[in-house]
Amino acid sequence: MKTWNAKPGEVDRRWYVVDADGQTLGRLATQIADTLRGKTKAEYTPHVDTGDFVVVVNAERIAVTGKKMQDKMYHRHSGYPGGLRSRTLREQLDRQPTEVLRKAVKGMLPRNRLSRAQLTKLKIYAGPDHPHEAQAPQPLPLEGR
Repeated sequence: MKTWNAKPGEVDRRWYVVDADGQTLGRLATQIADTLRGKTKAEYTPHVDTGDFVVVVNAERIAVTGKKMQDKMYHRHSGYPGGLRSRTLREQLDRQPTEVLRKAVKGMLPRNRLSRAQLTKLKIYAGPDHPHEAQAPQPLPLEGR
C-alpha cells in the first residue's frame, strides 16, 4: 500500500471564527496553532500547509491566570545599545491587543518558511467585528469548553 501525501493544490481550506472573550491565552493559542497547521485533519502532512483560516474576535478581552497581567513581560530591541524596551501584558493589551495572541500562536509554530506562511492565515481583531463574513466562517470547536 502506498503512503498518501497531501499536495498544495488539493488542500480544502475552511474558515473558522473564535471568540476570545474570557478564553485563557495559552490554551486558546494551542488550539489555534493546531488548526493553522492542519493537525486536526486526517490528511495532515508535515511539509505541506494543510491548515485552515482562523479569525479571532474580541482579542482585547483575553484572560490569563495568576499574576501574569503584571508579571509577564514583552520585550523588543531597537538594535542600538541600550535599546531594550519592555512592556507588561496589561500595557501590551492596552496598546496592541492583537499582538499578544499573535505572538503566543507564533511561538507554538515551528521556526521555518512554512510556519510563516501558516501564520498569514491567522486574522485577529480586537473588537467583535471582522470583515470576513463573505467566507462564512464556522465556529471553531474548542476542546474543554
